Amino acid sequence: MYTTATSTLTNRIRSIDTVRGLIIIIMALDHVRDFFHIAGATGDPTDLATTTPALFFTRWITHYCAPSFMMLSGLSAYLSGLNKTAAEKSAFLIKRGFWLILVEMVFMTFAFTFDIYYKTLFFAVFWALGGAMIVLGVAVRFASPKTVLILGLVLVLGHNLLDYVKLQENSTADILLRIFFTGRGTFLPRPDGGAIVFLYVIFPWAGIMMSGYGLGMLYNRNADPARRRKLLMLIGGVLTVLFVVLRLINGYGDPAPWSTQDSGIKTFMSFLNVTKYPPSLFFTFMTQGPILILLALTEQTDNAFSRICTVYGRVPFFFFLVHFYVIHIMTMVIVFLSGYTWQQATDDSLFFKFRPNEFGYPLGQTYLIWILIVVALYWPCKWYGEYRARKRTWWLSYL
Repeated sequence: MYTTATSTLTNRIRSIDTVRGLIIIIMALDHVRDFFHIAGATGDPTDLATTTPALFFTRWITHYCAPSFMMLSGLSAYLSGLNKTAAEKSAFLIKRGFWLILVEMVFMTFAFTFDIYYKTLFFAVFWALGGAMIVLGVAVRFASPKTVLILGLVLVLGHNLLDYVKLQENSTADILLRIFFTGRGTFLPRPDGGAIVFLYVIFPWAGIMMSGYGLGMLYNRNADPARRRKLLMLIGGVLTVLFVVLRLINGYGDPAPWSTQDSGIKTFMSFLNVTKYPPSLFFTFMTQGPILILLALTEQTDNAFSRICTVYGRVPFFFFLVHFYVIHIMTMVIVFLSGYTWQQATDDSLFFKFRPNEFGYPLGQTYLIWILIVVALYWPCKWYGEYRARKRTWWLSYL
């Protein structure tokens, strides 16, 4: 009896780490593309007027990463809090949320820019993740998992209603609405001449995380694994079908409708070109439907590839932080080896220092660099994962 229960627990945790590891590997492709692809600094891979199918789908596949990471973070928060009181769960999530926002401001901003003066302060993934954790932490303090799930679904299903809210441009209410709900890149000037850039909002992502927290109820210790897998397949299938049907209707659910293009592949690309900033309802359905199906399919999977993915999936914070520095340092070294001067590499017009706008490689070589970086980080991730498993000290839970 004990062995069976332990095995079931191990399998279901492994499936979460396996899927999280896979999306982390895919996520790295997007960041490598930003730094190493010839159009990474200036081009928009989703602009149908200028992109190619290969570039579009290189960007499109990475859309699955951020929402899946949010959802799995909520699911993991539920599982890690099974033996904690509501107050303990709430306190941990809120503290970790503020810690992630601090990491965003100090370590991730520098990883993006390599600017010791922090002229541009970025609020991106960790800002959204930390903010969503704070929202979740407040919710779990006062609400049951079912209520948290309902609140999350309300945010996911309803936040696109705010697309129709029009406020006086750059008023305080307008800025707050853009920062927390509707922003697609909010640039705020600082008195010192620098800028604060909010690339991600809070509450739409919090809705996905809270929905993941509610989904954790399927993973209770007394839950039937077969029923869980069927429900995950059913929910994932329904979300995927809803995406296709509602997207065809072209109504509520995304501020960017699709349209017929000059070729079939471009029309298909337009259909898939949903809004990530902030995550629209269609974006969430499109990405989370297949991910829930994948969670069901991998619950009993144990092969070489799944074990490799699990190594990355067990240390997402470590991988995310380290891989950005590795990518940017590699870019800097190659830029100088390519003959660029210090002035060219650090020009104030550059979005990221040591990444000149005209620098870069074709897509095929960008993929090779991505594979090289992911492979190189396998052993550090494996070491750190084993270190965390051995030590289990309190501060490691924040990393």
